[in-house]
Formats: sequence, structure tokens, C-alpha cells
Amino acid sequence: MLSYGPACGVPVVFAQSVIRPRDAKQPERKKGGHTIPCCRPPGPLPSSPFEYMAPKNPKGGRSAIIIGASSGIGEALAKRMARAGYRVALVARREAELQRVAEAINRKDRKLATIYPHDVTKFEEAPKLFQQIVHDLGGFDTIVYCSGVMPPVAKNEYSFQKDQQVFAVNVLGAMAWLNEAATRCERQESGTIVALGSVAGDRGRKGQPVYCASKAALASYMEGLRKRLGHRGVRVVTIKPGPVSTPMTEGLKMPFMISADEAANQIFRALNRTRTTAYVPIIWWPIMTAIRCVPSWLFRGKDI
Repeated sequence: MLSYGPACGVPVVFAQSVIRPRDAKQPERKKGGHTIPCCRPPGPLPSSPFEYMAPKNPKGGRSAIIIGASSGIGEALAKRMARAGYRVALVARREAELQRVAEAINRKDRKLATIYPHDVTKFEEAPKLFQQIVHDLGGFDTIVYCSGVMPPVAKNEYSFQKDQQVFAVNVLGAMAWLNEAATRCERQESGTIVALGSVAGDRGRKGQPVYCASKAALASYMEGLRKRLGHRGVRVVTIKPGPVSTPMTEGLKMPFMISADEAANQIFRALNRTRTTAYVPIIWWPIMTAIRCVPSWLFRGKDI
């Protein structure tokens, strides 16, 4: 039988009873001379459990925080979410580029985008800035971590300086922001936490071993958050794009490459479904499923 938990309004299942806030009016029915609470709540039943998972935003509407919104997938996703009516907080290092994106989003009659210049490698700044953004938005529904770097690496190059930069941006920056989001989402028992991984994180590649390792680490981190927060009404979604035409991939020729706008459209559709991991485009799902099954001794001999 469908009922409602007292904390967040998410439908839950009980066998014979229902827990309600003390001040809530409970419908009653007669059985065997005794009055007992009715297990069905008043009013229409929800069409989907996710109908009740959006946090109550006192300013109304939906809102999203997008880290890495100054270019590429982050920029395209910010524009796509704004077209859907989201108010978006744009976070990135380059203030001029953020301003350009915000000007493309905002209308004369309605301001949907606000910019927050920030370097994701300055981890100590994330908690305070996160709280400021949440206050300015009046809450938030979704946070998306899009920041990422993939510096060029020569065939026989082993640069710890580059490796450190990759992990600082791709992994530690994500943890600094998404830990803050996880704390709030767990408390409010709602919200969606999203990170952009990569198909490169599914297996190690000789061309970019550290980039692959960073995306594998991010995917494992997101899986851990999902196991920790899933039962609290919080969605944790890992997006695994294949090659996307962005400044990071400029000059590279890769299979099944799509535009940043198309990637944003597919990511947005994935966020409106119940997926926990989404390959973008979907063709990479069967490809990577097969590649993950290749034994290590055989994979070592492949020129990838």
C-alpha cells in the first residue's frame, strides 16, 4: 500500500499502518467496531515517486548549479536547462566567458543566470561559495559537475605536474563541491547530483592513462554516493560521454563525435529519467560493455 513518510513526502510502502505528522488529518474507516487509520492518503495518488522528490524552493521554480559552465558541455547544458525554465548558477574560472554565457541566457524580462567566478582547484573556497549560491537561489534541485581537463601527453611523457592538475580538477574539485551538495541533499531528502565522467574511465588507455584513471575514480566516487544517498530520496547520476566537440578535444579525430549541444540535449533527457548511469550518445553503452569484458591480457595488445 502506498503512503507518505513524515519527513520528505516520498511515497513509501507499509503493510498495515501509515506514519504521518502529528498535526496531519488522517482519514478513518470502520472495521470490527474499531476505528483505524486508512492506509491510503487523501487526495490523488502520485503518478511517479519522483513527483515528490524536488526540494521546496521558496523562490519557486527549478534551479541548478553548474560547475564548469564557461564552455563546452557545461555551457550547452546551462543554456538547455535555462530554456526549460531552470534558474542556473554558473560557476567557472573565466569570468569573461561566464558573463558571455549569462548574457546569452538572460532575457530582458527575466534573469535566469547568475555567475560565480571560481577556480575548482581552490578547494577551501567551495563550502562557502556553495552556501552562498544556495542562499541566492533559495535552494537547489540539481547540481552538475562539468569541469574537466585533459592536457596533451606525448607518447613517452610521464609528467606528475600534469597528472596532479588532472586529478585536482577532475576528481578533487568534484569531491569538494559534491560533498557539500550531498550533505544538503541528505538532510532535505531530495535533489539530484550529477557528474560528467567519460567512456575513457571504463578502461585504462595508453594515450591518456591519468585522464582515464581520473574518470574511473570519479565514477567510483559517484557510485559510493549513490549507495549512500539513494535510500534518502536523492538521485546520483553519472554521465559518461564519448568524444564531444569542445575546446578540450579541438583538433582530435575520434569516432562517434557529437556536438556539445547534442550532448547537452541527451544529458538533459537522461536527467528526466530514472537512469543512474547514462552513456552519451547511447551507442557507447554496447561498445563499452564489450570492451569491459575483454580480458586484461588481451586488452594489453590492442592499440587503444
